[in-house]
Amino acid sequence: MRNTNAELPMMEATLQNISARLKAFDYLYRSGLYSALHLQQLNQELKEIYQSVNETHMQTPNKETRNLLSELNKAKHDVQRMYRDDFFNLETMKKRLRDLNNRAQSCKTMPNDFRSTCHQRTMTRISSPVITKLNSISKSYISGAWGRDALLSSKEHYWEHCLVSGHKHGNTIRMYNSLEDFMANNHYKDEEIAPSYSHENAVQGSGTILYDNTVFYQCYSTAEICSFNIATKETKRMKLDGAGIDNKFPFCYYSCLDWTDIDLEADQDAVWVIYATEENHGNIVVSHLDPLSLNITHTWKTQLFKRSVTSTFMVCGVLYATRFVNTYQEEVFYAFDTTTGQEINTLSLPFEKVSAGIANLNYNPVDGKLYLYNDAYLLAYDTFF
Repeated sequence: MRNTNAELPMMEATLQNISARLKAFDYLYRSGLYSALHLQQLNQELKEIYQSVNETHMQTPNKETRNLLSELNKAKHDVQRMYRDDFFNLETMKKRLRDLNNRAQSCKTMPNDFRSTCHQRTMTRISSPVITKLNSISKSYISGAWGRDALLSSKEHYWEHCLVSGHKHGNTIRMYNSLEDFMANNHYKDEEIAPSYSHENAVQGSGTILYDNTVFYQCYSTAEICSFNIATKETKRMKLDGAGIDNKFPFCYYSCLDWTDIDLEADQDAVWVIYATEENHGNIVVSHLDPLSLNITHTWKTQLFKRSVTSTFMVCGVLYATRFVNTYQEEVFYAFDTTTGQEINTLSLPFEKVSAGIANLNYNPVDGKLYLYNDAYLLAYDTFF
């Protein structure tokens, strides 16, 4: 009773404070300003999508662009009805626009020969590990990435990158000229990406990839992407608007693995960035990155919450996501096809691992293998379509 008597006045004061703060918002709502603001935002997004689809239709008219323009006109009509009737479901309309935007992005990015190079769209099976070894530096380095240069015409370059400062930062990448050298830890060269772990060009997080002898990674302590060309030693940077960093949206299924906010991936057609934003409610966003100009060219928004995922990888323009099954097994359970804008929630592709934690998982189009950094272990798998 004594505790209650002491706490009740505090609770009453808090409630009065909340009520006072809400009065201003109530006035805005009754005045229709909230509705007007939301509808203006919807209208602006509709205009941008319509303009994008219309430009694509003018260049290469087809059935999909015609259907999209028709659906966008219907959406315009529905927004106008919202203005008139003062009745709308904001979340439903936002979802509708997200789907239309994904389809618009897909129309612009699908090359004429895309189906021929990727005739089978969905992965069907993952093998048992065909490579298993500890990283070459230290068993204590549980976070990092490894693999093979992902450019189809590249030489046989294998690479290994360990986060050696608090499982968060790194500044070197170890390069091998053959699989034999990699397996034997022989004839490697440590390339310095930055002068120190805390330099502005140092690596943050384990989402690193090597494409065309260039390292793509999250720049030190920022929502920026860095590219480091191993041959020229040149570093480029670009800002990733809206991306959550510093463990805001890490991969987090079962147990969170820190510093996994931004994941760089590569397949036979592009470099990709996988991240999450507040605007998309913490759900995964997939962006196509031009590796030469280091610009985002197209972006898709999924409905998959990033913290519900262990890791992601890209194959043939399809995003795959995994989840924890147990200490020794993982499962690919989800796919998002950037060609069609469609999500697949019915996958069940299990694969083995040797420890619980996954720091990085990436696909290589040259040999068709998945490369896994599994705590301090490095594993590779064959994939089947």
